[in-house]
Amino acid sequence: MSVEKKILAKITAKLKPIKIQLENQSHLHAGHQGSPETGESHFSLMVVSEKFIGLNRVQQQRLVYQILKDELSGPVHALALSTSAPSSTS
Repeated sequence: MSVEKKILAKITAKLKPIKIQLENQSHLHAGHQGSPETGESHFSLMVVSEKFIGLNRVQQQRLVYQILKDELSGPVHALALSTSAPSSTS
């Protein structure tokens, strides 16, 4: 399974997002120092989930980092992250 599919599967299973958008931005970082050049190392993730209700932005992002700890300690070099609860997206 690709890194992209693993990220989507884990976030979907744990956070049941109302909205999710994952963009592989690895091509923008080709040749970047520290990049593993795998084609799946840099991502941008936007998640809207009711699981974030009552959590501040740091707590929301820590939750995502915990869910993706295996990916972040391995194949993912960088993750741009945007999180919010449904009520704060209007």
